[in-house]
Amino acid sequence: MGFSKKQLFNTSQNQVATITKVLGHPARIAMIQYISENKDCNCNALVESTGLSQPTISQHLGEIRKIGLLKQKVKGKNLFYTIDLDQLNESRRVVNDFFVKTQVNCNK
Repeated sequence: MGFSKKQLFNTSQNQVATITKVLGHPARIAMIQYISENKDCNCNALVESTGLSQPTISQHLGEIRKIGLLKQKVKGKNLFYTIDLDQLNESRRVVNDFFVKTQVNCNK
């Protein structure tokens, strides 16, 4: 793996890069959509819905959790996931601001 040199970039640039990296995999997009449509789903439900293996799902869930997009709830021995709406809105704002500012700069 390469060294990213994140310190060379400002907070906003690093934020956009982190969010879009998480969203940059189609399996994660499918998982986020599934979780948004099925409240309190667990890893097994995601395995069934995507056809991916349980270890792969767990790795993707870990990546999605890095940006705080998921809430976890323990029921018995299982973890259940829902979307953290506050973080969803914050992530959307960060990425939208990037595109809006870029568009404004292009129109100058």
